[in-house]
Amino acid sequence: MTESLFQRATQETRDLIRRGEDHFGVHCPLSGIHFDLKGKAAGMVVFTQRAKPFIRYNPLLLKQNPEQFLSQTLPHEVSHLISRRLHGADIRPHGMEWQQIMQFFGAQPKRCHQFSTEELPVRKMRRFPYRCACRQHQLTAIRHNRIRKGQIYRCTRCGNSLLPVSL
Repeated sequence: MTESLFQRATQETRDLIRRGEDHFGVHCPLSGIHFDLKGKAAGMVVFTQRAKPFIRYNPLLLKQNPEQFLSQTLPHEVSHLISRRLHGADIRPHGMEWQQIMQFFGAQPKRCHQFSTEELPVRKMRRFPYRCACRQHQLTAIRHNRIRKGQIYRCTRCGNSLLPVSL
């Protein structure tokens, strides 16, 4: 059952790409379709500098909501692929160009899915205390490590750099 659902999603994604390519007169090469996305996101297109883009889907959300996933998430991600190919990387991800392509596919141009994510496993990230002039912040390990490598983060409220809190 699961494998046939993945095969169906793969085939329908490729069909949507072909329809979009024919209608909009563009070629949208894709390096692959993967069912390895975790967390609360239903899907994403990964654009890389050197390789062809690829699509990642959340297998748990696909299994829990097969028909809605196929009718909404697949056109959502394919619309990102086509709009980027047509209009370049500087467009808004869910802007007018993307919305028009979603409408072409007969899908609601919604930014977020409505699937229940309460029972999905969620990875808990360690958080690190930082401060600025106006308050204390809790940064994830990702941002903490980036700061250690030299990146600067600023408070959106006061504009000062975030500094680690000494324990």
